[in-house]
Amino acid sequence: MITAHTIHHRPEGTASYTISLTYEDRFLRRKKLMTDCGVAFVLDLEQTTSLYHGDHIECADGTCIMVQAKPETLAKITGGNLLELAWHIGNRHTPCQIGNGCLLIQHDHVIEHMVEHLGGVVSYVQEPFTPLGGAYGHGRTHSHDHGASTHVHTH
Repeated sequence: MITAHTIHHRPEGTASYTISLTYEDRFLRRKKLMTDCGVAFVLDLEQTTSLYHGDHIECADGTCIMVQAKPETLAKITGGNLLELAWHIGNRHTPCQIGNGCLLIQHDHVIEHMVEHLGGVVSYVQEPFTPLGGAYGHGRTHSHDHGASTHVHTH
């Protein structure tokens, strides 16, 4: 089985394969995965890592696999008070993608109810989810790593 231990966050060059993963599936450490065309491999990283659309996974044999954000059902939030709605969403540590005149979050009936109660409008779309990272780097919103971030993860 092909193994991979390296992630390139800002890769140069092209990849041989692609793998489409949802937002939740792009947060992992060790897992058997399959490329979009059916090539199986094991990703075995030193620590749990957030993969981003466009990242490259480098396998031990030199093969590179490009990560693609897979479309998923998202709640699209619109309204005249978008800044206020963004504050309330962020205050609940909910991952949020900022679009053109809208906010996108993963489907969550509690947050959606809050948004509607505050005057926002919720509709649903199928799109890749690529929310902003947390305030302390490019990681997930719950990350509390205050150290310097690096662009290449190697072992």
